[in-house]
Amino acid sequence: MMTQEITCFKAYDARGRVPDELNEDIAYRVGRAYAEFIQPAQVAVGRDARLSSDNLFDALSRGLMDSGVDVLDLGLCGTEAVYFAAFHKHLDGGIMITASHNPVDYNGFKFVRHDARPISADSGLEEIRRIAEIASFSPSTKTGQLIPTDLTSAYINHLLGYLSNIKTLKPFKIVANSGNGVSGPTIDFLEPHLPFEFIKVQHEADGNFPNGVPNPLLPGGRVATIEAIRQHGADFGIAWDGDFDRCFFFDANGRFIEGYYIVGLLAAQLLRNHPGELVVHDPRLVWNTLELVDQNNGKPVQSKAGHAFIKETMREVNAIYGGEMSAHHYFRDFGYCDSGMIPWLLLAQIMSDQDKSLAELVDQRIEKFPVSGEINVAADHPASIIESVKSHYINQKHELDEIDGLSMDFGNWRFNLRASNTEPVLRMTLETRADYALMEQKRDELLSLIGG
Repeated sequence: MMTQEITCFKAYDARGRVPDELNEDIAYRVGRAYAEFIQPAQVAVGRDARLSSDNLFDALSRGLMDSGVDVLDLGLCGTEAVYFAAFHKHLDGGIMITASHNPVDYNGFKFVRHDARPISADSGLEEIRRIAEIASFSPSTKTGQLIPTDLTSAYINHLLGYLSNIKTLKPFKIVANSGNGVSGPTIDFLEPHLPFEFIKVQHEADGNFPNGVPNPLLPGGRVATIEAIRQHGADFGIAWDGDFDRCFFFDANGRFIEGYYIVGLLAAQLLRNHPGELVVHDPRLVWNTLELVDQNNGKPVQSKAGHAFIKETMREVNAIYGGEMSAHHYFRDFGYCDSGMIPWLLLAQIMSDQDKSLAELVDQRIEKFPVSGEINVAADHPASIIESVKSHYINQKHELDEIDGLSMDFGNWRFNLRASNTEPVLRMTLETRADYALMEQKRDELLSLIGG
């Protein structure tokens, strides 16, 4: 093997176009490099439905086994199945083959170490990339085994454990849009245990993604869910991205609910049963979360955005829950990892217990804290733009927080402006206190300052 530059490694994972940036040779190298760095005995490996996933799995697994590592083959699954395997079986690590919501010709890897602890650029990912590039691997005295592994029963039982009382659940009609990703089988396994009627949309896993790559953050990725809710008179709708580590919600009218408001709902629900616990949140939008955590006798803890930072902070303070407005929801009992299944189960329990629709649960919160959502603006020099915005507002009465980008709080409105970790864009979020017109005014004012 010769030294080869590998360009698919990002801040939190490896992701690139197949075969230019990621191919079987690179996958093999990555398997060897992961084994060299982590020194695991057993690693769980799962894969999504992308057309290249099987071949990448074969090559990655060969790399691991040639390094003496046993590969627990989870088959077609979501990223959270790898997390579950890692913490449930106390494995040395796990790798998920997925490119989530990236275009159809992309694929990638998400890595964890023992007990599902994340590996990011500042905790080993760069070292794995470097080892893979030089391809100088220690010889192994043995060859690892490929072990087909089915943890479905334990996984489903674990998910059902988040419901406080299955018998009190109402017989909701739920639209479940898998987007031809891999969430469908989990819904099928959960279905016999629950009183719900599922309207299954784009349910079959299909790596061709005939309906487009699943990304419900894009308005075009929401249409099928909205139409199905209205057609069938559903109580609410759920849509997932390709590897279902995120879930997105729609009310009975087909209205998309910002992930920010779901964070507050889930935090409040968990704190009702566990008062005094800690809840981790990101700095992009905060007021609604802070108020609900306080009202339910919890303690908020702020963390930088991004799964590696949220998980690290949760472990440090032993938080019961962590939530990001980007629709990542993290749970202490799930190895401090994010799940796309636990949130909607908790939501169904909340709606049943409080005898309220999703709209009734969030309408007052949306009115009290209107938000811009996350707006992305292309920027070649984000740091200088952030400094310019800071200078513009610095003489106004404010509170300043730079834990993650620039957050400024002016009492009746606040914003967060941060550079993306993965692309040359600025991400802007803004919220006000019960003033939608002010939200729009300040949103447009900020966009003019940053060139959006």
